[in-house]
Amino acid sequence: MRHSDEPKAPPTVKVTFILQDPKSLGKEEKEITVMAGKGENLLEVAMENGINIEHACGGVCACSTCHIYVNKGEQSLSEATDAELDRVEEAPDLRRNSRLSCQSVIRGDGPITVEVPAWNRNAVKEQPH
Repeated sequence: MRHSDEPKAPPTVKVTFILQDPKSLGKEEKEITVMAGKGENLLEVAMENGINIEHACGGVCACSTCHIYVNKGEQSLSEATDAELDRVEEAPDLRRNSRLSCQSVIRGDGPITVEVPAWNRNAVKEQPH
């Protein structure tokens, strides 16, 4: 994954990840709360805390695999760019609060709550049945 070039502040923003299917992301817990710094994007925060959100393009806004739902704290995130909006439209189960985690940069004080859809996995990486 490509880390953003944004300067990162100390971790003072509470971010809660709600996992619809924790086992597919390598977790047992359905809800995980971590602290993050302003300047980090939500994909970085997730990956640095062992929440394996799929990101087939490496986090460069070239796909929609890191699609999440921002349930709370949208005002604490960067605004979606036209490029992000174009990509997120390709994601299944699109909602008003849909974002790409790689493009959702923490700007405010939070708290932020995001939901990771159950289908968030790369079929190429799946084990054969």
